[in-house]
Parts: sequence; C-alpha cells; structure tokens
Amino acid sequence: MEYPLQQKPFQDYYSDRTSHCYGCGRLNVYGHKIKSFWDGDESVCFFEPKPYQIALPGYVYGGLLASIIDCHGTGTAAAAAYRNSNRSMDTKPAFRFLTGSLHVDYLKPTPLGIPLEVRGKVKEIKGRKIVIEEWILADGVITVRGQVVAVQVSEKQVDDLLENVKK
Repeated sequence: MEYPLQQKPFQDYYSDRTSHCYGCGRLNVYGHKIKSFWDGDESVCFFEPKPYQIALPGYVYGGLLASIIDCHGTGTAAAAAYRNSNRSMDTKPAFRFLTGSLHVDYLKPTPLGIPLEVRGKVKEIKGRKIVIEEWILADGVITVRGQVVAVQVSEKQVDDLLENVKK
C-alpha cells in the first residue's frame, strides 16, 4: 500500500532485534508490518486486511483489528516519547514500549476489501506510561475504538526478555 505521508514510519526506527512483532515487525515475513506516521497531533496507519482475515464473509476478524490497535498504539507511544523529549527517533537510548493494557470496543462490523485508516492520539504521558486513544475508520466511518496503555521498557529489560527465550 502507498503511504501519502513522506515520513519514515515509526516502526522502521526499531532495531533489528525488536522488529519481529507479528503486528508491526518489519522482519516478520508472516506479519502485518503496519506502518505508523505522524499527521499533525495524531498518528495514522493504513492497513488493508487480506481476504482470509474474516470473521463472517465480507467483514474483518475482530482479533486482527485489536492487533492493529495494539501495535499502532505502542508505536505511537514510542514516537510520542521522542517528541515529548524533543529527540529524533534515531537517537539513543531507544524508547521502546510494550502493551500494559489493551481495550477495544467494536462499534459496528468492519467491512473487508477496503483500506482501513487507524488514527491515534496521545491521551496521557505519565512517567513510563503513555496512554493512546485510537479509532479505526472504514470509508470514513468509525467502526472500532480502542485504548492502549503502553509501558516503556529499558534496553536491559529487552535484553533480559530476549535472554529468557534462549534458555
């Protein structure tokens, strides 16, 4: 899908070792590989579900919609942390976030076969926690609302998590 914004996506700043997420990891060959950008004070992501990502014929599977809210939210949180610190996303130390809480409300069925627009807005920044409110639009109609509480993790915490996988 072509992106109308001439920016590097938030997720493309992630290091190789943190780019395997099923939702947003550029190195996950089976994943969604969502790409999020700033559009003023909001973040935006465009995603077109595949025909097999269905709940009922003609409608998108809700779990997919939740995963897009999740990954767009944590990506927005990382970008917001950089923005809040007046830093470029390519500076060190890296800001990385994991999902502390995910809430999704399905307002109406989301049609399959059209690009979806995911929008996010920073609701709160408090210490290591950033709250992002989000919504998914299908042909300009909001079909899903969500909220992600993203928690900042340090490089050491990421190292510890990756080390545990090797054991």
